[in-house]
Amino acid sequence: MVPGVGKIAAVQADDGTATQALLAAMVADWRDSGVKIAGVIGELHGLPDRTCGAGFLRDIASGKPYRIYLDAPLHQNSCHLDAAGVASVCKAILDQISMSDLVVLNKFGKLERMGEGLAAAFELAMSAGKPVLTTVSDRHREAWRTFAPDTSFLPADKVALENWWRAVRLPLRHPPHARHAHPDRG
Repeated sequence: MVPGVGKIAAVQADDGTATQALLAAMVADWRDSGVKIAGVIGELHGLPDRTCGAGFLRDIASGKPYRIYLDAPLHQNSCHLDAAGVASVCKAILDQISMSDLVVLNKFGKLERMGEGLAAAFELAMSAGKPVLTTVSDRHREAWRTFAPDTSFLPADKVALENWWRAVRLPLRHPPHARHAHPDRG
């Protein structure tokens, strides 16, 4: 692995729509090249007059969309996020992680900060040593840093994501026991 580049990467961004589109494009490219990816990409609900962008999480492997918004917010809150819906998505993708080359999870946010939402998927992927790519806003950056202290923070840029993947996938394709010096090359 390239020094200074960790298996866990977080795209720093507050523009969820653009960042999710970037993740979706990268996932499509990587899958086209044969990479096995587990996880979810966030999609907006498209409903008017909502302050909360919670919409759908699309399972990368199956393409199935999971609704993660409530028709009405709970507890005098403006957020329509359905915590039970996110937990359902998490449960659905856990079995995919062990067979994946890469885990992409749409974001680390308020639910994950509390150990809910996609937290179990993050934990399973990290404990299995899988490369993990997510997004994190400035609001949740310190909580993410506590959750995953060895994170490489990346800009929301295709080249940065390609360079990160190139750096972390190399050890996956060439395990240490497979690297032997050629006898004629000192």
